[in-house]
Amino acid sequence: MTIELKVPSFGESVTEAYLGDWLKAEGEHVEQDEPLVVLETDKVTAELPAPAAGTITKVLKQKGDTASVGETIGMMSEGESQGTAPAAEEAETTDVPAKAATPPPAPRAPAAEDVRVMPAARRELAERGFDAKDVTPSGPGGRLLKEDVARHAAQPAATAPTGGARDVERVPMTRLRQRIAERLVEAQQTAALLTTFNECDMTNVKTLRADYKEAFQEKYGIKLGFMSFFVRAAIDALKLIPQVNATIDGTDIVYHNYYDIGIAVGGGRGLVVPVLRNAERMSFADIETGISDFAARAKANTLTVDELQGGTFTISNGGVYGSMMSTPIINSPQSGILGLHAIQDRPVAIDGQLEVRPMMYVALTYDHRIIDGRESVTFLKRIKECIENPARMLLET
Repeated sequence: MTIELKVPSFGESVTEAYLGDWLKAEGEHVEQDEPLVVLETDKVTAELPAPAAGTITKVLKQKGDTASVGETIGMMSEGESQGTAPAAEEAETTDVPAKAATPPPAPRAPAAEDVRVMPAARRELAERGFDAKDVTPSGPGGRLLKEDVARHAAQPAATAPTGGARDVERVPMTRLRQRIAERLVEAQQTAALLTTFNECDMTNVKTLRADYKEAFQEKYGIKLGFMSFFVRAAIDALKLIPQVNATIDGTDIVYHNYYDIGIAVGGGRGLVVPVLRNAERMSFADIETGISDFAARAKANTLTVDELQGGTFTISNGGVYGSMMSTPIINSPQSGILGLHAIQDRPVAIDGQLEVRPMMYVALTYDHRIIDGRESVTFLKRIKECIENPARMLLET
């Protein structure tokens, strides 16, 4: 039976998709649910799975083409692949005469055409601009794994002689990266952005985590991280300064009486901001579980459009990459974003004495059209108070 491979629906706001790499070629056998092609929209990147086991018979849309939701981009026939006869049968039909007592050939390294590139490795090759033939496979049966590509990337590049080639490589931006660029420029052009800073002494939070991390993980099956503290602190501060949780709609200010917190995470193809809905109702364990799930699925490109839409406030943690200080850009149409940074031991004055404490700079970028300096400074001071005295968040004082 012939099956049409169609672009699935990604949500009401998405009408078309941009084709990335085909992970299977014409004539290749596929198993049910095996990824066939990478589809990119301006919100998510996903893989189209095979609806049944069978063989790819026709590729109608190539990498770089655009297809509408519901449009057919390929064809496949359901059932076992034709022409996959065992090697022994193929040997019996060959025209080459058999030679008696011929010793078996010595094992050889798989040639480039023998290498089977696994889907995750194919994506990694495309993102890094490598050719499969240049990477040594280590998987069973000569399969090229994602780890092989990463290992190849980590190898020091050969030093080019002075006056050598000055090659350049031109790679088209993915649809997701184009959309990220558009939204960042839009935010800077339409909002009056300003950033204010403060710093937090992380001593008490670190102590609390150390005291309860084992019991927390044993009970909930997830590590107690710093992000749950900052999410709860942000909600506390948003309740105090509701303008930061508001948006501008024409000449109106829309105040949200709920707290949908976007968490900026680095995905396989760019920065995405999945949303914790009604985060004010979530426990520390709920928050940590949600963020961990978002991070894993962002890397696997399996987040849904609904999970990336909405949000009343965003938190971005550049500290995981070692950032000391930055000015984050708001996620339009939101009015504020909290930037977190690396924790470093620094000398600070405590009750007139110099002590070394684990300190973190925090930044709030806000839309000055509806948030004044007093509100922004008060917001960050509340964040600081909650982090330095985490019991306040538990007692809601």
